[in-house]
Amino acid sequence: MEVSQKPIALLLLGPTASGKSAMSLEIAKRIPSEVISIDSALVYRGMDVGSAKPTAAERAVCPHHLLDVRDIGESYSAADFVADAVRLVPEIRARGNLPLIVGGTMLYAKALREGLNDMPSTPPEVREAVAREAAELGWPAMHAKLAEVDPVTAARLAPNDSQRIGRALEVWRMTGKPLSSFHTAPKDPPFPFLTVGLVPEDRQLLHKRIEVRFDQMLAQGFLEEVRRLMARPDFDPESPAMRAVGYRQAVAYLKGETDAAAFRLAGIAATRQLAKRQLTWLRGMPEDVLWVDPFRPGAFEAVLAAAERCR
Repeated sequence: MEVSQKPIALLLLGPTASGKSAMSLEIAKRIPSEVISIDSALVYRGMDVGSAKPTAAERAVCPHHLLDVRDIGESYSAADFVADAVRLVPEIRARGNLPLIVGGTMLYAKALREGLNDMPSTPPEVREAVAREAAELGWPAMHAKLAEVDPVTAARLAPNDSQRIGRALEVWRMTGKPLSSFHTAPKDPPFPFLTVGLVPEDRQLLHKRIEVRFDQMLAQGFLEEVRRLMARPDFDPESPAMRAVGYRQAVAYLKGETDAAAFRLAGIAATRQLAKRQLTWLRGMPEDVLWVDPFRPGAFEAVLAAAERCR
């Protein structure tokens, strides 16, 4: 993305536990700002501890947006995020504040930076037909069906990724075209912004921070939080909300499918895998991204300077 106009927002991306939230709060203490969360877990009400949702004290530093906007039985897509960001950014600028778009859901970032493809919405009857077939055959079998008609999409999806397999089959049945055929050339972003990518060179330090934070979540009541979610009538272990890192592992433990030690190790491992995927996304972004190692001296000053350019 080439910034041909003065940027009006800062997009701050990075892997989990890289210090994005803390850095954004420090910026907000120096520049009047409002944070727009770009995080697929923080949108869900009741998922606070395990998602590292900003605390009341942190939210008091500056306004935060796109927290607690969905129940766990509801979906929230990249298209939803882009629509919300397009609405929020001019509102924040009109209040004289800087929009800080902060988080680690790279699919949302890609949609914001490169635009969305014009794919059809799914009629209820098509969605229900796919769901009925999946209930009978299982998602691995549906994945195999997808591989026959859209091998490109199937190759990047896990056999149990029910939401994305279902969506790809719905598109095929509605249009006769594979989902991958809708992936067109990048479009211009909806507003000009600067992108900063936090990329730690010391992966061992990042891994240690992930481990420490996971243990802190356990101490803060993560398992109690998941117990409450499991008791809700809208709880579904296969929902998009429960795919958030750590939650699936906690559900398995609370169902008695694993022991406490194995749960802890699985949760930490899943979080490290998430960080690895996030870094892979970041490394694949174009050269317009400002790369900053968050663990090196001067990192905050570099990000603050980028924020100043957006004022």
